[in-house]
Amino acid sequence: MPPRRNEDESMSDIRRARKALASRIVEGDGKASPSERRAAFNHSGLAEPLRVLVDKVARHPHRVTDEDILAARKSGLSEDQIFEIVVCAAVGQATRQYDTALAALDAETDAATRKE
Repeated sequence: MPPRRNEDESMSDIRRARKALASRIVEGDGKASPSERRAAFNHSGLAEPLRVLVDKVARHPHRVTDEDILAARKSGLSEDQIFEIVVCAAVGQATRQYDTALAALDAETDAATRKE
């Protein structure tokens, strides 16, 4: 059964809001550079110690330690820069998970429609 018009509009609104959020945290004003924020969001291309911190935020956030934050501080980053990079890493990971879930849902919906 195809989604009703209001459901389509709601999903479109959600997708626009997600896109606006990603754009704002990566490209908007901030203390960390847009390239660092983009790399954190994409979970790629960061040097130590940020690579370790971003990897933990994306894969095992419960394992982030004070030492991980301290290592980022010792590399010359401010608390604000670290915060922005951590937020980008978390939102980037959440976005990838959400997109994967939507793709799986779409595939299942398509398969069910073909069976009908």
